Amino acid sequence: MATTRVLITVKTYPTISSKYEELVCTAGLLEDGSWIRIYPIPFRKKDYEQQYSKYDWVEIDLVKNTSDFRPESFRPYSIDTPINIVGHLDTASNWQARKDIVLQNVHYDLSELIKQAKDKKVCTSLATYKPAEILDFIAEPTEREWNKKKIEKLMASREQGNLFEHPEDPFEVVDKLPYKFKYIFKDSNGKERRIMIEDWETGALFWRQLAKYEGDEKKAVDDVIKKYLDDFARTKDLFFFLGTTQLHHYTSHNPFVIIGTFTPKIELQTKLF
Repeated sequence: MATTRVLITVKTYPTISSKYEELVCTAGLLEDGSWIRIYPIPFRKKDYEQQYSKYDWVEIDLVKNTSDFRPESFRPYSIDTPINIVGHLDTASNWQARKDIVLQNVHYDLSELIKQAKDKKVCTSLATYKPAEILDFIAEPTEREWNKKKIEKLMASREQGNLFEHPEDPFEVVDKLPYKFKYIFKDSNGKERRIMIEDWETGALFWRQLAKYEGDEKKAVDDVIKKYLDDFARTKDLFFFLGTTQLHHYTSHNPFVIIGTFTPKIELQTKLF
C-alpha cells in the first residue's frame, strides 16, 4: 500500500455491465505524467460529482487491483480509504499547469497505440492522444433502457452483501443515455476512425439541455454536437483521453474509447522582429 498523489482527469458516464468493474471509470495522472485507473471508488450517486472535481490533486492509499490485468488499474486500500483533495490546477495561462502534467506523453499514431494495448508485455490501457484532423461528431440512437438481465445479475450480486465490490446502487446512478456520441477523425496515417466518447460531461450536457428544452431531444443533441464539434474541435487545441474496457481489451479491433477531452485554446504563434 502506498499513498498516491493523483491528478484526476477522467470521470466517465456510468454504464451497466454484467461486472460492476466497468460501471464507472475514474482515472488520472501521476506527477510524472503516467496514467492510473482507480476502481472502485466508494461514492454515492447524490454526491458523486461533489466528491472531487477534474484537475483536483488527490491523495489516496492505493493497492494494485488484482482483478484487473491492465497495469494502470489500482483500487483504494479499503472501503473506508479517504480521498484527500490537496490541490487544484486552474486554467491560468491557457491551462499551462495542466499541460505540464497532461502533455508529457502524447500519442499521435493510433495504430501503434492499439499495438501497445494488444502486446501483453506492454498492455497500454490509458493514453493521451492527439487526432490529426476532426471530421465530424455524431449522435447515434441506442437502447433507452438498461439490459434487464444484466440488472438482475447485478441485483443478485448486491444481495450477497459485497459492499466493496458494489459501493453504490448502480440502478440509481443515472438514466441510460439514449444516444451514442462519437468523434469521426483522421489519425496520423490518414485513416478515418470513429470512436465513442463516454465522458461524464457529455451525458450531463445532454440531460441538462434536454431539461432546458423541455424534452426536445433534437435540440439537446444539437447542443452536444455544437459543443464537441464547433467549440472543442474547431476553436480548441483538442486532445483525447483514451481508455480500454477490461472486457474488450484484447478482443476488440480497436479497444479504446474516448473517456475525456483536453481542450486548451489554440495558441497562435507570432514572430517578433
